[in-house]
Amino acid sequence: MNASSPITISTFVNLPIEIVWKVWIRPVHIKKWNNASPDWYTPFAKNDLKVGGKFLYRMEARDGSFGFDFEGKYLEVETEKLISYQLEDGRKVWVKFEKEDDGVQITETFEPEQENSVELQREGWQAILDNFKRYSEAL
Repeated sequence: MNASSPITISTFVNLPIEIVWKVWIRPVHIKKWNNASPDWYTPFAKNDLKVGGKFLYRMEARDGSFGFDFEGKYLEVETEKLISYQLEDGRKVWVKFEKEDDGVQITETFEPEQENSVELQREGWQAILDNFKRYSEAL
């Protein structure tokens, strides 16, 4: 494990929690929003949302130059409130869903990896979260 402090990102989605939750967890939707930029996409997503369950999202560059699996195991699942998981490399991630009168505040905290700068990781994860907001609010 690394000594870097966890990174936190967030967004506010102007939709009811029930819709936000479904869009976050269902593979049919994950494949549509799980990319940081238009030159990337997620051709495959599998999600077994339960404690001990696993997920696998295949992420690929549209030009075919690069791809990787984003996978892990769920540690905590509180419907419409919290998801935590451990990635294959041992890092942990926490996603909080806070229901408010006019929507949902999503706060994601993750342990950084050592290959890329903290800023690059923050920007990449925030871009995916922003894409989630855009996609879900356009449904």
